[in-house]
Amino acid sequence: MSNTPIELKGSNFTLSVLHLNDGTPKVIRQAISEKIAQAPQFLKNAPVVINVSALADQNIDFKKLRRIVEDAGLRVVGISGSSDTQQKEAIIAAQLPILNEGKIAKPTTQVNNDKTDDVPIQVRQKTKIIHTPVRSGQRIYAQNSDLVVISNVSAGAELIADGNVHIYGVLRGRVLAGASGDKESQIFCTHLSAELVSIAGQYWLSDQIPADFVGKSVQLSLQENELTIENLI
Repeated sequence: MSNTPIELKGSNFTLSVLHLNDGTPKVIRQAISEKIAQAPQFLKNAPVVINVSALADQNIDFKKLRRIVEDAGLRVVGISGSSDTQQKEAIIAAQLPILNEGKIAKPTTQVNNDKTDDVPIQVRQKTKIIHTPVRSGQRIYAQNSDLVVISNVSAGAELIADGNVHIYGVLRGRVLAGASGDKESQIFCTHLSAELVSIAGQYWLSDQIPADFVGKSVQLSLQENELTIENLI
């Protein structure tokens, strides 16, 4: 046990980002309510970051914005996407944190030549592999990497990866690929019976998954920012 009453440690959390394309309070409230109604167990009281990059240079009442979002059923963690000085001052005045959304650097091809100085070192994360069943209530997160589960995933369990997700078993829980926003991420599953599938924030609930693919081996991806599904061959 530590001798100090508190400890401040770094950690990693997966947060949803609410991108605002319209600053009208009524529109925001209605849109959030509709989203939560689609997946109340998944979204009700969920912590979110509000991205205002599409509302650059607009005068925003951030105290009111926070109240609208939280009254609609979400919990605001902070604001991202602001590059305007006045906006940032308004965010601070509203006592909200200003956050920077991290991006995963894509590997670059190195040219083989005689120069060895100043060559950037590419750090590659290993794929996270789970060999045991994922039980209800468990949450597994693969940061900056793919996630492979070589077993079954129970209802109430959650798989999250910044890259692709592979499930070599029955998937009955929730799976989120491209959690950091990578729209090229995909989901591969040998038996799809999921509660929710999501890629880069686009999601289907169980009743939205096409019936012809339930219980089948499938591959999910994004095409023109829409979820698509096909049989694995």
